[in-house]
Amino acid sequence: QVQLVESGGGLVQPGGSLRLSCAASGIIFDMYIMGWYRQAPGKQRELVATITSGGITDYADSVKGRFTISRDNAKNTVTLQMNSLKPEDTAAYYCNALLIRDMLYNYWGQGTQVTVSS
Repeated sequence: QVQLVESGGGLVQPGGSLRLSCAASGIIFDMYIMGWYRQAPGKQRELVATITSGGITDYADSVKGRFTISRDNAKNTVTLQMNSLKPEDTAAYYCNALLIRDMLYNYWGQGTQVTVSS
């Protein structure tokens, strides 16, 4: 069975930092594009960042320059370093694994809450 398990969420003041981690199992990790998405109450889930197995990254405009996505293919983990956090970053953050071959393979973690407040 496939499992994506997020950790590292919490409460932080504006301007602070958090580091989210996602541990994957049950997939051939280096075949997947990994990503982070977030969803605030009453809003649609939105892409935060993605990273290919080779390290090519893509970011939402709202987080460019503040967030950094990375992966360790030997450890089957993906991380999201979040700096200069703003109240509008408050959301549940979800880890995603995506592969398109003969079929579409798309998996989600359970989410971890990030709250930015003074």
